[in-house]
Amino acid sequence: MKTINRIQDEIIEEFSSFDDWMDKYSLLIEMGNELPPLDTQYKTRNNLIEGCQSRVWLQADYRNGKVIFQGESDAVIVKGMVFLLIKVLSDHTPEEILNADLYFIDAIGLKEHLSPTRSNGLISMLKQMKLYALAFQSKERQ
Repeated sequence: MKTINRIQDEIIEEFSSFDDWMDKYSLLIEMGNELPPLDTQYKTRNNLIEGCQSRVWLQADYRNGKVIFQGESDAVIVKGMVFLLIKVLSDHTPEEILNADLYFIDAIGLKEHLSPTRSNGLISMLKQMKLYALAFQSKERQ
């Protein structure tokens, strides 16, 4: 199992092979297309992320001490962002997720190339993923 930092380093490496931001956007869209469609049972108001301009659903399950994320968006670039966050954080323990320093977002230049609303959406998605991890962690301790 790869660590969160190892996965981030791989993403940084993948994006660093492109200098042009149009190419990086293409890569992001390509990644979003790899995201499996979210089952309609999870496309509920409860799973909708507040603060996103486009619609983003995030489902979290807890299996064998690890948080498994699934997600989807109706916007292609946002779908790529969802893909990246899931790739980095899914299948890790709540503690690993809560302690993660997600440096890849700045390292690939994502934040500075997103519109303010998309950037807020990214922050909202991240916050929601950490809230899920916190909820699973507190259940675990009961």
